[in-house]
Amino acid sequence: MNARNLTLATLAFGLTFWAWNLIGPLSSSYTKQLGLSPGQQSLLVATPVLVGSLGRIPAGVLTDKFGGRLMFTIVCFVSIIPTLLVGWSNSFAALLIWGFFLGIPGTSFAVGIPFVNSWFEPARRGFATGMFGLGMGGTALSALFTPRLVDHLGRAQTHVLMAVALAVLGAVMWLFSRNSPDWQPATEPALPRIKDALRLKATWQGSFLYAVAFGGFVAFSTYLPTVLKNVYEFTQSDAGLRTAGFSIAGVLARPLGGTLSDRIGPARVLLISFAGTAIMAVVLALKPGPELPAGTALVLMAFFLGLGTGGVFALIARLVEPARVGTVTGLVGAAGGLGGYFPPLVMGLVYSSRHDYTLGYLLLALTAAAALLYTLKVGREVRH
Repeated sequence: MNARNLTLATLAFGLTFWAWNLIGPLSSSYTKQLGLSPGQQSLLVATPVLVGSLGRIPAGVLTDKFGGRLMFTIVCFVSIIPTLLVGWSNSFAALLIWGFFLGIPGTSFAVGIPFVNSWFEPARRGFATGMFGLGMGGTALSALFTPRLVDHLGRAQTHVLMAVALAVLGAVMWLFSRNSPDWQPATEPALPRIKDALRLKATWQGSFLYAVAFGGFVAFSTYLPTVLKNVYEFTQSDAGLRTAGFSIAGVLARPLGGTLSDRIGPARVLLISFAGTAIMAVVLALKPGPELPAGTALVLMAFFLGLGTGGVFALIARLVEPARVGTVTGLVGAAGGLGGYFPPLVMGLVYSSRHDYTLGYLLLALTAAAALLYTLKVGREVRH
């Protein structure tokens, strides 16, 4: 039963993440069609990330109260509306408005973590949340298939197809998934639970670390097609293919990060993650050539960020009692998504002024180095 529910949750996470990332892979075509500036393009890509991030706070709280089965079903069905309307929008204002609501499917992460956690004993939660994290592969599927589906079917028809898939999976989650027998609905009001979670040191520790690890992954997954087109002049489909490779590397590294955390401890996994991220950011700042040099650096970057995303929630599972995991996950997940909101805006501003991304990569290297130093401190506290 636990394997079935983990599988269903991962599928729902993957599909909703695909829907969440429908705009990024098509950003260059929107720019060409509507004559967008680099700043407008960055804002369009980043807006669903912002809403999907902040929306994780109420999604996590509601999951504690109503359970993952109902919440997954609701998220799937509600996501149909913005998915369709983004596909039918033909102006920057309309895309921005409905892109705002396209953040809703991005909240599914805060539903899945407590849902999956409740099905597994503490010693296997790093593994379980890591496997659930494979659902991040929705960003890879979007980068790989969305441009191709649009080329063959058209943009509106592609979004209709996604809406149908969301409806089917929403029905599947309601009919076949179940909340864990150990799960008990939270009875206290939401605001006191949020305040209580904010008093936990683990919430703030996890929020910062996840903002760097997951934020970096989301930022690259959504904005990398733009970078590849601007720097290496790839077509939209070719940029999507290479972005899919980046996303797949990060997705596969997440369960490895969770499993390694069960064995060697989450702090050690996070140290490896942030050290590797800082080094790869410096390498990318040196402008490696296309294909093998740049591709290798980007895949390694994704791998290290993926390790970190698995490590953070293994750390949360050790530090937070199960009854609070949903609320804490919502807050930490929001911080992670916000970490993915700002980098595309920064990269867009940097490129607008310099026609170069070097400064953006160096800022990422400094941020990863700061996270590494903070992890050293957190690791000492966890051991004591």
